[in-house]
Amino acid sequence: MFSGMSNHSVDSKGRIILPAKFREELGDSFFVARGFGNTCIQAMSKQQFDAISARIAALPADKAMALQYTFTATAVEVAPNASGRIMLPQPLRDFAGIEGDALVIGMNNRVEIWSGKRFEEFIGSQRDTIAEALTQLDIS
Repeated sequence: MFSGMSNHSVDSKGRIILPAKFREELGDSFFVARGFGNTCIQAMSKQQFDAISARIAALPADKAMALQYTFTATAVEVAPNASGRIMLPQPLRDFAGIEGDALVIGMNNRVEIWSGKRFEEFIGSQRDTIAEALTQLDIS
């Protein structure tokens, strides 16, 4: 299970180092793709990618195609180099607005890579939802 948050630099070639504990869980190679409903990049193991792809394929054709165009078609298999860096393809960096620095977040079964600015904007937009969720969980 992925958890935690850290800042990392994206070098001039579009490479980023993911935390070692994340790389270990993701495996020797894994997939990066557009985030689900958020402007981030998500990284997931081959097993997770295959499981999601199978669930997408089981949807009605119109919904399956929409997700295949926005998720499957943007997915790229990557493998960390000897320094632990992976390549974030330019189209994914553009989509997520990542330039220079990125925020790497563990999200249970996947990793998300965000522009710090976009992440703060997203969290700011979720204040009411967070408050409602905490009330439902009876956490204060």
